[in-house]
Amino acid sequence: MSDDPTLPLENAAEVAQTGPGKLPVRKRPKPGERRSQILQTLASMLELPAGERITTAALAARLDVSEAALYRHFASKAQMFEGLIEFIEQSVFALANQIVEREQGQDPQAGARQSARIIAMLVQFAEKNPGLARVMVGDALVFENERLLVRMNQLFDKIDATLRQCLRGSSALDALTPTVDAQVRAAVLTAFATGRLQRYVRSGFKRLPSEHLEASLAVMLG
Repeated sequence: MSDDPTLPLENAAEVAQTGPGKLPVRKRPKPGERRSQILQTLASMLELPAGERITTAALAARLDVSEAALYRHFASKAQMFEGLIEFIEQSVFALANQIVEREQGQDPQAGARQSARIIAMLVQFAEKNPGLARVMVGDALVFENERLLVRMNQLFDKIDATLRQCLRGSSALDALTPTVDAQVRAAVLTAFATGRLQRYVRSGFKRLPSEHLEASLAVMLG
């Protein structure tokens, strides 16, 4: 997977045939293309700092299709948000696994480096995808189905568990209780990341989550 996990853009499925008496002809989207376009458009609408709730009518208008056309690809708006959450999960954990595999070794500081890079990856992912950042902190899910927020919270639980696993190795040589030490450090790092994402969203995407990131991680992991 690429190190630039922004929501993939699809080319518009429309071509114009020129000539006397000919009107623009709309090509039939390829399998999965319309579904991807819906998710991409939903993510882009979530980038509006105003933070207004997005309706299916507004989404359909942005795509220039009927609401019925949306429901041919998704059973509900909640299912559309689930599609965004699935993209976040797949992207974040694919990159986290790459980081862990790349940094494996006997060096006792490998776990700290893994943890720092996982947090950096997480905040940079949100920074590159402002609309998805709103989903990650739950801001876009407030008036949606409760199960969406539960699923999103589980992502951070898994991040916390990944960090604990990484930090157990780096804590073993300098802590009397390495497991507890790893749990505490992982919890602090996870809280830091979620706090940075919340500040980013609440500032209208003006306060970047990567601000002073390296120095902040050095303080927490030093």
